[in-house]
Amino acid sequence: MAVKVEVFTSPSCPYCPMAIEVVEAVKKEMQDDIEVEKIDIMQNREKAIEYGLMAVPAVAINGNVKFVGAPEKDELEKAIKEEIQSS
Repeated sequence: MAVKVEVFTSPSCPYCPMAIEVVEAVKKEMQDDIEVEKIDIMQNREKAIEYGLMAVPAVAINGNVKFVGAPEKDELEKAIKEEIQSS
């Protein structure tokens, strides 16, 4: 079963493109293992509120916010692998 990775961004955020880049790079390597959804908090405010987000970029894995700020690629890979092992 694929791990769901949600990337929360906003149009005015200077660090969000970097977070998206990291997630996309990990997706290239772990293609079938992860499903990526990009969420613009300006268009989907309810989802941001539901997750209790105060800042973007943020990355949630299977519904749990794991990173606020752009994660390093290896940190993100490690978190995804831990999620795969625990499911």
